[in-house]
Amino acid sequence: MIVSLRSRLLLGAVLWTIGLFILTLVVITAYMMHHPGAPKKFHGFFTHSLPLTSVGLVCLAIGVSQVRRGLTLIKQLRSRLGAVHQGHDSRVEGQYPTEIQPLVDDLNALLAHREQMVRRAVAKAGDLAHGLKTPLAVLTHEAERAESQGHTEVARAICGQVERMRRQVDYHLAQARAAASGATPGARCMVAVSAEALTRTMLRLHDSRGLTIDVDVAADQAVRCQREDLDEMLGNLLDNACKWARSCVRIASTRTNGAIVLVVDDDGPGIAASLRDAVLQRGVRADEAAPGSGLGLAIVRDLAELYGGSIALDDSRAGGVRARLQLPAVDGDPNS
Repeated sequence: MIVSLRSRLLLGAVLWTIGLFILTLVVITAYMMHHPGAPKKFHGFFTHSLPLTSVGLVCLAIGVSQVRRGLTLIKQLRSRLGAVHQGHDSRVEGQYPTEIQPLVDDLNALLAHREQMVRRAVAKAGDLAHGLKTPLAVLTHEAERAESQGHTEVARAICGQVERMRRQVDYHLAQARAAASGATPGARCMVAVSAEALTRTMLRLHDSRGLTIDVDVAADQAVRCQREDLDEMLGNLLDNACKWARSCVRIASTRTNGAIVLVVDDDGPGIAASLRDAVLQRGVRADEAAPGSGLGLAIVRDLAELYGGSIALDDSRAGGVRARLQLPAVDGDPNS
């Protein structure tokens, strides 16, 4: 059975007091047995012992205060570790007793080292993606030349494979970035800022169709996620909704049990229930499972899972698809 530190300290203090009291009685009893006249001497001493009693009470009060202070520091450490875990802080702040401070220093050093390693990994992933995109651009250019020379089938085959490779590069780069963000304390962003910016972008991209996008997101809601990754997930959901919507798309958010739930509805034709799980699977081409829904849904699923969230598809009340994205919530404004 695991006993709390508070219980151990209190039990130890009680047992120490009881033991000290018993030893004091034993010593006094032994002294009186060897010195029969001692009670008369002590009588006068204890008769005027009010100052001594006051000193004893003060010592007891100070002792209780010190125990409570020590327990408060432990509770404070736990609270600040929770803040690091939830993304509010990137390190454990504060000064602690000499027995605990080395542990806190080592923990902060470990957090700093981990953050540095994550940054290096993300930088390497970015360099790799950049190195691959240049040859892909060259291949695209050669495909265009081949098409202009009449080699249409060869050009289409090359363009198809180039596009597939480009999507895979973007897909794995997004995964690496999200894994790094999830491992880095302090990752968070405001949902409304991302939703409003993406809404403006989608309205420009689909301005010829006269779509409307309603946004119902609270200004104070934040998620434990990097801004670019939230844009990646929400952008894919909005893009799919706009592609298939007849006239209207709606974004709404709610907070439930420590999570922010983002719902994107459209009034399009929808996706058959038998295909909803398929388009979310890794490695499944969305144009094979459900035409036009895009590889982005698989990316959204992987990114959401890396952040401890989830994505699900359902029927929308508007008649189309409802995409339900759930991500861990963060309290407070990241700029505060």
